[in-house]
Amino acid sequence: DSHFCFEVEVGLGFFLTVFPIAVDASMENNRTFLYFAYGSNLLKERLRLKNPSATVLCVARLKDYKLVFGNHKGLTSDRWHGGVATIEHSPGDEVWGVVWRLSTSDLESLDNQENVTLGAYSPVELSVKTKGQELSCRTYIMNSCVYAPPSPQYLQVIMMGAQQNGLPMEYQDKLRSIRTNMYEGPLELTMPPKKTQEYEDTSV
Repeated sequence: DSHFCFEVEVGLGFFLTVFPIAVDASMENNRTFLYFAYGSNLLKERLRLKNPSATVLCVARLKDYKLVFGNHKGLTSDRWHGGVATIEHSPGDEVWGVVWRLSTSDLESLDNQENVTLGAYSPVELSVKTKGQELSCRTYIMNSCVYAPPSPQYLQVIMMGAQQNGLPMEYQDKLRSIRTNMYEGPLELTMPPKKTQEYEDTSV
């Protein structure tokens, strides 16, 4: 795996070691958990397709991370035809997203959407800031990420979600400036998307 970005390997190795999470007793007792979305799950209609309990809590900022696009082990998404979103540690940068509150009954569905059991993404617990307070949220980071630009269609879903939830305009402009792979072919995407065990439905 020497062709993978060294920074990604180091960042993931550190943060996944420090912040491994699972369904603990407190989560079960509360019956809900917080999820920080930064990719296609910014869009309400997208997330609720398989996670109907999701409700918006707030817009939040993740410090010292940046948004990047790629594919797990270079396996290009057959659904999105390009790189999909992940985050990596990057001092001084920031990622804006949405904090959703979900029922623990949707936890398995969310993990499946992120292909956790297949090793594409790993769940982590990170602290995000909103309105002067910090919230501990579940989010997902891609494993063995090989950088690849997103398709215009995938980026459009992210931008729609950013606009829908009122992310800062400066950040929306930054999203709009992201270079795509200019894919112009069809997408094998239905509403709702067909459930699959492959990597093509990976999104955050």
